[in-house]
Amino acid sequence: MLRFKHYMIAYLFLAPSLVGLLVFVLYPILDSLYLSFTKWDGLTPIKFIGLDNYRDLLTDDTFGISLRNNIYYTAVTVPLTVVISILLALVMNVKVRGIKAFRVLYFFPNITASIAVGIIWAAMFTQYGPINTILRLFGVSDPPIWLASTSLALPAVMMVSIWKSVGYSAVILFAGLQGVPRQLYEAAELDGANRFKQFLHVTLPGLSPVIFFCTVTGIIGSFQVFDTVMAMTQGGPGRSTNVLVYYIYNTAFQNYRFGSASAMSYVLFIIILILTLIQLRVQKRWVTY
Repeated sequence: MLRFKHYMIAYLFLAPSLVGLLVFVLYPILDSLYLSFTKWDGLTPIKFIGLDNYRDLLTDDTFGISLRNNIYYTAVTVPLTVVISILLALVMNVKVRGIKAFRVLYFFPNITASIAVGIIWAAMFTQYGPINTILRLFGVSDPPIWLASTSLALPAVMMVSIWKSVGYSAVILFAGLQGVPRQLYEAAELDGANRFKQFLHVTLPGLSPVIFFCTVTGIIGSFQVFDTVMAMTQGGPGRSTNVLVYYIYNTAFQNYRFGSASAMSYVLFIIILILTLIQLRVQKRWVTY
């Protein structure tokens, strides 16, 4: 009886979170799955159409362009973010005066609202903004209008995304550096290994679980990018910065095609799931625990 009472007290404390999970997470997931097999504009009655929404994606040019942009975005931002974060973590690990302020400084972008970051950087990328002003000082007489160029708009967005996310990854990697045993560096030094070889054979293997975590979460986050694109380019010019989540948003809340948007959401979920499973399988070959 006493054990039952303890269980009831525990469930009573868990009830608010469980209700929130059911109402705000599980129900929308199941409802959107049902909507992906329907045609609905939010006003007229829901019409079941089977797999038509998924078939339509095969011939949807904008969906294909958004997927291609997302793959390009992920292939560039994730590796660069990880590499820059490793270098920053190594700098953070040096014991010099003012290093704590340096760590805080690089983490600030991560805690700043993405919309605010996007708006500020969009202003910096204008024709007479700070970036082009600096380029003119270095002799570039006709600097590009970054966000109006179909070839430069997406790289500009990627640059901002990397700038915003490196602080978070660097802090995690810095914490991982603290877990690499000092004895391994001492043993490597006794064996005649220089700093580069110590980094290659001690630091990287010791950091590999953290690098794996940053890579997995980075890929998931890159396929869900929305705020930066919304604030900086709204998917333009043309469709050059259109990405999957932004296209899903436009399809649902601008064109009121909730069934198609739900189908795209589940295709995105499957893409992320497959990529994550591949990484979990491959990590056995390079991650050292």
